[in-house]
Amino acid sequence: MFDVAAFTAQLAGGDAIQCSKSAIAKSTDYLHRQFRQGGQARDLIRQRASFIDTLLGVLWDNQTWGDSDLAMVAVGGYGRGELHPHSDVDLLFLLGDDCDSCRDILSSFLALLWDIGLNVGHSVRNVSECVERAAEDITILTNLMEARVIRGSEDLMHQVRDLTSPEKMWSSQNFFQAKLEEQQARHKKFADTEYNLEPNVKGSPGGLRDLQIIGWIAERHFGVESLEKITAEEFLNPEEMALLFSGRDFMWQVRYALHMITDREEDRLLFDHQRELAALWGLEDGDKLAVEQFMQTFYRWALAVGQLNEVLIQNFDQAILRQNREDEISILNDRFQIRNGYIEARDIGLFNQHPRALMEVFLLCATHEEITGVAASTIRLIRDNRSLVDDAFRADKHNKQTFLKILGSPNKMTRQLRRMTSYGILGNYLPEFGRIMGQMQHDLFHTYTVDAHTLEVIKNARRFQFPIYEEKFPVTSRVARRLRKLELLYIAALYHDIGKGRGGDHSELGAVDTELFCKSHEMDEKDTELVVWLVRNHLLMSAVAQRKDISDPEIIQQFAEHVGDEEHLDYLFTLTVADINGTNPTLWNAWRGSLLRQLYTETRRALRRGLDNPVDKQVLVEQARHASSEMLEGRGFTPDELDDIWRGRSEDYFLRERTENIAWHTEGISSHHERDKPLVMVRNNAESSVANTTHIFIHARSSVQLFPRICTSLEQLDLSVHDARIYDANDGMSLETFFVLDSSGQPIADDSARIAHIKEYLTENLSNDAIDTGMVARRTPRQFKSFSIPTETEMSVDEVKNVSVLEVSTPDRPGLLARLGKIFVAFNVELQAAKIQTLGERVEDVFFLTDENQQAITDPKLCRAIQQTIRDELDEQAAA
Repeated sequence: MFDVAAFTAQLAGGDAIQCSKSAIAKSTDYLHRQFRQGGQARDLIRQRASFIDTLLGVLWDNQTWGDSDLAMVAVGGYGRGELHPHSDVDLLFLLGDDCDSCRDILSSFLALLWDIGLNVGHSVRNVSECVERAAEDITILTNLMEARVIRGSEDLMHQVRDLTSPEKMWSSQNFFQAKLEEQQARHKKFADTEYNLEPNVKGSPGGLRDLQIIGWIAERHFGVESLEKITAEEFLNPEEMALLFSGRDFMWQVRYALHMITDREEDRLLFDHQRELAALWGLEDGDKLAVEQFMQTFYRWALAVGQLNEVLIQNFDQAILRQNREDEISILNDRFQIRNGYIEARDIGLFNQHPRALMEVFLLCATHEEITGVAASTIRLIRDNRSLVDDAFRADKHNKQTFLKILGSPNKMTRQLRRMTSYGILGNYLPEFGRIMGQMQHDLFHTYTVDAHTLEVIKNARRFQFPIYEEKFPVTSRVARRLRKLELLYIAALYHDIGKGRGGDHSELGAVDTELFCKSHEMDEKDTELVVWLVRNHLLMSAVAQRKDISDPEIIQQFAEHVGDEEHLDYLFTLTVADINGTNPTLWNAWRGSLLRQLYTETRRALRRGLDNPVDKQVLVEQARHASSEMLEGRGFTPDELDDIWRGRSEDYFLRERTENIAWHTEGISSHHERDKPLVMVRNNAESSVANTTHIFIHARSSVQLFPRICTSLEQLDLSVHDARIYDANDGMSLETFFVLDSSGQPIADDSARIAHIKEYLTENLSNDAIDTGMVARRTPRQFKSFSIPTETEMSVDEVKNVSVLEVSTPDRPGLLARLGKIFVAFNVELQAAKIQTLGERVEDVFFLTDENQQAITDPKLCRAIQQTIRDELDEQAAA
């Protein structure tokens, strides 16, 4: 790989920069070829570190250092002899007392290293400076612990090691505590889960840093040089050591591949990299996408590494922080005891002799608040005996009852499910759950794998019981506390997505598994029916709230008839809120919350009124007109003035708009005297059916171009439309209401200058047809480009409302609504309303359309042409 003699000869007679660049390129090419041919990263990163050692040594020797007392020291990962293709070459230049004369040479040497293309991270310090900085900063101390001299004085480094030893600073206890806090803070950055959409192979939980921390703690306390030197079986047995090294090898393979394919230091498994690595691993699409297969393997290794980290950290805690302390032990029963807060088996053969204890241990954790965790020795026993959770174990009535008790337990129930998942018990007890473990959902809508999402939903369902979450979920908290049996909600949450990854409708597949679970666990018929119904319908309430016109009493009546009674409604509402919040932290916002609350409230009224007694739509229209009239007559309007302003308004206007909004619109129109200009009004809606959005009302001359022009202007103002309502009157004017949020998903701040700018901008753009609003040219986010999802459309007719319903599912991108509006114009169809829903990287929008005569579009050929044009234009734009 590197001919030192030839390189030295080239240096003597040629350009050092070019010679070095050529040597680095050849070395990199050789190592990459080895990797692609099946070479192991563990060997390649050490070969690269050895090559860099040699290269730097030759270049160092080529300088004129004279009698200077200094050393070139490798630190950090390079000091460990591990160097990935684009990792920093971390160097410490350690100076003795008489080194003033060498500083210029050192500067030239560093310049040379940068010129030849090395990513050099360096520091220049004397011994006392090293010691002083290490005492202040544990990261610097950690780097020094891994230091090795490449060239120069070994004695200087020996002084540093002596002065930074545990006896002089950062005792092993303090070091352990600091590293533990460091790990907890790092894990928190990644939401304390191995299951992130785009995990960091180095920093995420279960990544390489978790292994490095173990090595650092072992080195500081036990004086071992590396993980390989940890030989005491009380820390890791041979099987666990093999698992640890296999996990590290896998993570090294992934990290090496990332550096290689990106040609830079890249430790994030971004979506486009995941696909490339899946191909590099030789995986192909089948029942699961190749990328999903690869990520499932990654997640399972991350889980294994995380579990080993937990075991070792706990063992180190006993050995380091609790040394010379007397253990605090309390007996729980014949099988278990609590030692220093951790539950442990009282006999090494417990699980083999009493397999039921594999379930009992988690019930004890859930019913004894003083238990902080499972002892490392017992985690090991659980893992070693998890194969005992077999068909006989699953058929044991006692185990079934214990599992249901865990679901109904008062303390840390979701934490027990996470432990059961991590230790391999839950996936064995419920094989259908085992199949979704580590199963990726390759989109931006779902932040977590299916199993991690499931546990997150259960955790959310639990949170509704705690006062601390009342402010965020006031209605849901009250509803959840009324539920007859909370464990029924938890079972529905556990099974709601369990059918994913098998093909077909996961709700229906999950309902089948749910029924089997309920019958197997001898739940009564009423409870079984409810839980199965919840799993089958868990997407329904969200779909109705966000894709239907929930101001329409007929929509409410249909939904109420499907739900049937208030108990089903209460459970479904609670599960829906928990599900949305467990899907993606950014998905839940005040807008979605207000829609679900409105649907819940209106449906409950319908159920209490009686399904055989639906509300009369005409009565609602008259009530809205009367209430609005009373409000406006109190502000000086006469009935004749109101009749004149409202002439030509459709019933839909009075059904869909609330009294306070009708009054606001009416006052604005009445006082607007510049008839040649559109009326634009903006306000935040605090308490209404569209609460927590900004309401923009536009009264303008009716035009087929009006909707796309408005949408383009709103895009340019960095506002996202979540609901749009269009009402054409017979006086040639159009009333258009838009409910928008800013780029952070919040209503526009009550900033008079910002609101004034929005009104002025919209008024100017809509007043002058000569202004070309154009299309928004904002860049499509990087993550969105990783998903090539074809546009899907569906068109139907709502016979009752006499409108065509167009559903569009397509990747999100700037300018989408305006582009669709232009297509509507091209086909001479008119938009009556729109429901906009963004789900990660895609949108699912619903448009209510009519022809120019305000009739539903019934020509099949025209419907096909509209849909084909939408698909062609949007997919062509997405591919550009």
